[in-house]
Amino acid sequence: MANVKVYNMSGSEVGSIDLKDEIFAVEVSEHAMHQAVVQYLANKRQGTQSALTRAEVRGGGRKPWRQKGTGRARQGSIRSPQWTGGGVVFAPKPRDYSFKLNKKVKQLAMKSALTTKLNEGKFVVVDALRFDEPKTKEMAAALKNLSAENSLVVLDDINKNATLSARNLAGVKTAIVRKVENEGKVTYANTINVYDIIKYDTLVMTQAAVELIEEVYA
Repeated sequence: MANVKVYNMSGSEVGSIDLKDEIFAVEVSEHAMHQAVVQYLANKRQGTQSALTRAEVRGGGRKPWRQKGTGRARQGSIRSPQWTGGGVVFAPKPRDYSFKLNKKVKQLAMKSALTTKLNEGKFVVVDALRFDEPKTKEMAAALKNLSAENSLVVLDDINKNATLSARNLAGVKTAIVRKVENEGKVTYANTINVYDIIKYDTLVMTQAAVELIEEVYA
């Protein structure tokens, strides 16, 4: 079981926390992570690209010149693909690029990404990120103290002040993982994804967020 230090916003060590091996010490699967990233990017595509085929381009009903005797190549329509203004051969049309990924593969990808960050020494746990009001300067100072200027910051609840404080920082993105109770049922709201974990240099998580992650992927 890995043990990592816990820091405060000033960058001082204030304790430590044990991490579950079944989440932060798995055998890394690059294939699962690749599949998760491909799915994430595919699901983000709007799929609204569209172009006209030769059947949809206006005009071109008449043969531009006679078949023989002109010295030029034979042409049947000015809307053929080789003509300027002609149709596109394999024209893209609106489509849904999204696809499903097995739940176990998604979980393995997430665990692999978390394990990778821990193994690389790019995993930072902070006791809390509290701001009296949105202050970009204070968030920048806190991340600098943690040596995490380029980072994905994972919060344990909807923290408006922290989110707004990080919004204008280049190279910083926030995500949340929180417990939701509704009619006696407990679910988890999770906006973390493998793509962002890999994209950003450092993964910063509050101590409470780490505990929730271990509940979600246990």
